[in-house]
Amino acid sequence: MRLHVTKLQAGDTLRQHVFSPNGLHIMAPGTVVTDVHINLLLRHQVEYVEILDARPHASHAGQLPEPAFQAQYDKAVSEMKSMFDQAFQYGFVAPESIDQTYDPLVESMQLETDVVGLLLTLNSKDDYTYEHCIQVGMLSFYIAKWLGHTDEEAYGIGKAGFLHDIGKSKIHRTILLKPSRLTDDEYEHIKRHTEYGYEIIMKSLNDRTAAYAALQHHERANGKGYPFGITYDWVQPASKIVAVADIYSAMISSRIYKEKQDLFVVLKELYDLSFSELDPTITQTFIRRMIPNFIGKEALLTNGEVGEIVMNHTTELFQPLVRIGSEFLDLSRVDIEIERILP
Repeated sequence: MRLHVTKLQAGDTLRQHVFSPNGLHIMAPGTVVTDVHINLLLRHQVEYVEILDARPHASHAGQLPEPAFQAQYDKAVSEMKSMFDQAFQYGFVAPESIDQTYDPLVESMQLETDVVGLLLTLNSKDDYTYEHCIQVGMLSFYIAKWLGHTDEEAYGIGKAGFLHDIGKSKIHRTILLKPSRLTDDEYEHIKRHTEYGYEIIMKSLNDRTAAYAALQHHERANGKGYPFGITYDWVQPASKIVAVADIYSAMISSRIYKEKQDLFVVLKELYDLSFSELDPTITQTFIRRMIPNFIGKEALLTNGEVGEIVMNHTTELFQPLVRIGSEFLDLSRVDIEIERILP
């Protein structure tokens, strides 16, 4: 299969030798491609390579997620609503309901390679609360893996993200879905979802990792979060991961009272928060693992032009090399930025 370098994905295997335009040997057949290899090929101005045809389970850049994942995601959103109903009525959720929803989702997630592609397409204003839980579970799982956690640990941290907002089942929908600014009393009430979530999870699973993530995901490193206003010295590691996933998902999601923000732009905002409110190692690991997923995506620039992101810089994370037609523009050398990523 002949493929443009910008369409390569980590895990692809080269079928032939690769040479630069001036004849320099770059890579040998059988090389399993990584993000480092892709950047190397781009630096040497290699445009096309031959890869082995087999690409099982891959979601190609710019395409919709695999239909099987989309179906699993939609099913999980529906089942999350049922879990919220259980928690509201009985104060707990049947453990089998959680496992029957979360386990197939994790299996499907592990077959998807384009996290950015998923987040560009999986969004709905109508089911924000439930979709947000699914997305935070997904992102928490990915972040845990990127930080080097074992499969078992990542599974547990992903489940913590999956359940982090279950306490909102106790918040009346007129407050959750209010299209205007909350009153002080309403805001104080909605903050209680963290404590409700802790209670529901302990009754349902007696899972302290998930329970503390529900309780602490709004705490901040500088002590300016809630419900207790504690610093990160007192916050569990999994809760810090869920906090990053929670903020990112909330900022990129459409809601009744708010349009979603751009995925790329939000990463820049997260980067700033990593110096004050969020764990810097977790946040910056997340950013560095997300950034390569934007290679091959089209972006609207602040000068009005549209270009394809073809290479990331190791230091200037948010100023990549962009191709506009047959020309290349290095955003690290001009006063032009990415305004948004085009779906």
